[in-house]
This record gives sequence, C-alpha cells and structure tokens, in this order.
Amino acid sequence: MPENLLEHNPSYFSNFTVVIATGLLEKSLRKLGVLLWEAGVPLLVCRSYGMIGYMRLQINEHPVIETHPENAFDDLRLDSPFPALRQFVDSINMRELSNKDHSHTPYIVILLKALDKWQEKNSKRLPQSYEEKQAFKELIKQEVQAGTRSAKDDEENFEEALRAVNKSLCPTKVPAHVKELFEDSSCLNLTVDSKPFWILLRALKDFVAHEGNGALPLRGSLPDMTADTERYVKLLNIYHSEAERHVQAMHSRVQQLLTNLGKPQDFITENETKLFCKNAYTLHLYRGRSLAEEYDPKTARVQEILSNLDSPDSEMIFYVMLRAVDRFYSEFNRYPGYFEDQLETDISKLKASLGRVLHEWGSGHIAKDDYVHEMCRYGACEIHTVAAFIGGCAAQEVIKIATGQYVPFDNTFIYNAMTATSVTYVL
Repeated sequence: MPENLLEHNPSYFSNFTVVIATGLLEKSLRKLGVLLWEAGVPLLVCRSYGMIGYMRLQINEHPVIETHPENAFDDLRLDSPFPALRQFVDSINMRELSNKDHSHTPYIVILLKALDKWQEKNSKRLPQSYEEKQAFKELIKQEVQAGTRSAKDDEENFEEALRAVNKSLCPTKVPAHVKELFEDSSCLNLTVDSKPFWILLRALKDFVAHEGNGALPLRGSLPDMTADTERYVKLLNIYHSEAERHVQAMHSRVQQLLTNLGKPQDFITENETKLFCKNAYTLHLYRGRSLAEEYDPKTARVQEILSNLDSPDSEMIFYVMLRAVDRFYSEFNRYPGYFEDQLETDISKLKASLGRVLHEWGSGHIAKDDYVHEMCRYGACEIHTVAAFIGGCAAQEVIKIATGQYVPFDNTFIYNAMTATSVTYVL
C-alpha cells in the first residue's frame, strides 16, 4: 500500500523520474506531495469521478529545451547578415540571370536585395508598419517586372518572398522570456550542484554578450523554397557553417564553466550544446506550485477559484466539488452516495462539507444543489470512457516530462464528460 511505503520507506518514491498517483486519500496525497516536492520528483495526480476527470501536476522545476512551438519563425538574420551570407547575396546579379535562374533564385536573396534598396532610403531600418511593408513588397514586385521578363513567367520564388515578408523580416533580438531566464539567480550563481540546463543557460548568456553581439546562436536551418539545387545547397551550407561556428563558441564557454565548477568535461556533451543552441529562442522553464500551497487556505489561489465560480459555465465548480467530496470522506470515511440507501442524507452532508471548504476560503458562495446531487449520484464510480480519456492525457503528460519535450499543462486539468470540454487552471 502507498500509505505503508510513505510511513516506512519514503525514500522509495525519490528513485523515479515521475510518480503517478490515483485513488489516494487526501491525507496520503498531501504527504506524498510534500515528499516529492522536496525531492524534486514530478507528481501527476489522476482522478476519474463519475463524469468528471481531473489531473493535477506538481513540479518544482522542469526546464524544457525542445518545446516544439506551433508558430516558429525563420531565423534568417536578414536584418544583420553575417559575412558569408552577405558575400553570397552580393555575388548574384539578378539583372544578368536567365529566366530560369531568375525564377529559381532563393527568396532569401530576393528579400535581402530588396531590403538593401529599402534601407538606402529608410535609415538602415526594417519596414515595420503595414504601410511600410506594403511599400517594401512593391520593391519586390518591381524586380519581377524589370527587363523583358513577361508577367506570365512562373516566378513562384517571388511569390514566396512576398509571403515571407511578415515572417522573415524580423529584428534579431533575444526574446523577453529568455532575458528573464538570464537574470534568474540559478543562472547568475552557478554551483557544483547546478543542473546542465543552468550551465548551458549561463554559457548562452555569456555568448550573447560576446561572440553573439547581442544575438542568440543561429539556428542554422532553412525553410523549403523554390530554388535550384546548387544555390539552395550552397545557401544551406552557409547557414550550417555559421551555426556550427556559434555552437563551437558556445561549447567552449560550457567547457570553461565546467572546469570552473570542477565538473568533468563530458558532463555536457557537444551534441547537448548543439541542441540547446538550436532551440535557444524557445527555451521554457516550468516552475509550479506545490500541493501544500494549494491546500493551505493561506496560500491557496482563492481569488482565482472564487472569480471563476461567478461564471455560470465555468468548470471550476467541479474542482470545488471534488474538494468537498474529499472533505466528506475525511469526515465520514466513505464517499457521498456510495451506499444507495444513504443517498438522501449524503446530499445534505455533502452540502455541509462544501460549505466548510468555502468557509476556509472566506466565501459564503454555495453551489447549486444540482451539482451536490450529481456528485452524490456518482457515488465515486469510475466510468470507463472518462477513465480512459484521463489515462490517455496522463500518458501524454508523462512522456513530456520524461523526454523533456513539449511544455506540460500548468497545473490543474478538469475534463467535463457531460459537455466534452476541458480546461486548465493554475491553482
């Protein structure tokens, strides 16, 4: 039994990457939560109660390097082209190209040449407003119409350039969330116990201040585009080479930090540094709240809970009802409605338990009787479809935590099978 392990061998739980808890009583769950929070082991609580599914993720600190963002931008550095890129673009004279070569010139070349013309008249800055971007697009269109080239010629690369204006012509800067990480005390004050993430982050901070000239390492990848093989491969190699140069500079800083900390050089491999550089723009640090903070009325996010209860369609009511159900169990050693012949009396008892939970939060808010009746009608049953759905969601979150990829939910998940809706709350 988990309770026996908690009592006689609590260190057992510290050996896992993540612990999944289901069916635990509130008292045991809170005790397990404290133990795992102090040990730095993530805890995922899963629950299926009638038509309600619930998950609670407790993580002290969890860095995510590979976040896989949906709207990743292209890191092309067109606002500050590095020497090899500048040399490649300058070597191409668009007016001297054949129709075929003209229509197979990578759109990066088209954008940078148009940007050169734009900046001659606009103080070396990027087009920013809608009007400026429209004027910039006109420069690109003028190149299509130049010379004897027919408007009917297939110039798909120029269409790609026009579509890429908003996405590719972005100022090269360190994102605000990465700057915040740079100023974190764990980054500024490395110790022998520092995890690889913080050592890599400190090396990244130093890289930006020196070799990067205020910019993060180049990602080194290119989007798909219409281009002839020779020039596309050459352009790709240019970006790869520059990115590799940044990786080498970064890893040199990592090795120096490891030496200073008295750690072995293989504590962080070059491949790990390379992966970190590739994802530098989208780093994420998950810092959660403990179950102890959530269950303590003094530190609970009462305002968040009560403000959501004011909304008639909010799923927060089911979180509150689950808390009331647990209070009922602690008072009567059974779940409400578990015995059919006690259903009517359990309704009034659960309503009283709910009132005591709300009173601890300083609220006189009482839920509609419909919710109290519904929770009693469930009788703590587990419906297969709800349990299966929560099990699938839990598996997905555990994979995120174990692999360090994708950002886990933060931190409470409620599934309402009656309406097939779900929501997350930070509690």
